[in-house]
Amino acid sequence: MKITWIGHSCFKIEKDGRCIVVDPYADGSVPGLDPVAVTADQVLCSHEHGDHNGRAEVALTGNTAEDVFSVETIQTFHDEVQGAKRGRSQIFVIRAGNEKAAHFGDLGCELTAEQMEQLQDLDAALIPVGGYYTIDGKQAAKLMKNLKPRIVIPMHYRDDQAGFGYREISTVENFLEEMDSVRKIESSEVTTEEAQETQVIVMQPLRRKNR
Repeated sequence: MKITWIGHSCFKIEKDGRCIVVDPYADGSVPGLDPVAVTADQVLCSHEHGDHNGRAEVALTGNTAEDVFSVETIQTFHDEVQGAKRGRSQIFVIRAGNEKAAHFGDLGCELTAEQMEQLQDLDAALIPVGGYYTIDGKQAAKLMKNLKPRIVIPMHYRDDQAGFGYREISTVENFLEEMDSVRKIESSEVTTEEAQETQVIVMQPLRRKNR
């Protein structure tokens, strides 16, 4: 699989000429990011908040992605109190052939043993790390150490150019401090063949303004 980080929690996942976009943000909903403005065969949204449900930002091809991808949904919560604060969210487990990736949406709770079992043997995990609206860096690191995906891509955090304010979510550094193998790249793209054991890859958002 080829995985492109558009920005925030939005990714484009490609395989064999088919493409899925996950959690596109609505135009203007995430400071410092340009519009998503991509084409895809399918759009998945983990929940109905504006920084995750910008379906109108994605031009659909009219093709089906089901001949390449299969998608399994795991129901979770957007907070630690069973959705009382922010409602539900979803994890998408995306398969293509023998490859398996998971987009964790705005995960804000611990996972059950059954859910952990569903998330074994991941080639790639796209995990929120910024805290406040989601699990924080330490919680995300604990989860990734338990699941041991080959590639871990952090999302839903701020940096000095994009993302929500410092009073809301943190930078990626709290997460990286807890992880053993970290690689920062200047690209927005990675393939699932790039790691053979758990490695965090910090990418650059494709739609950062003034890139």
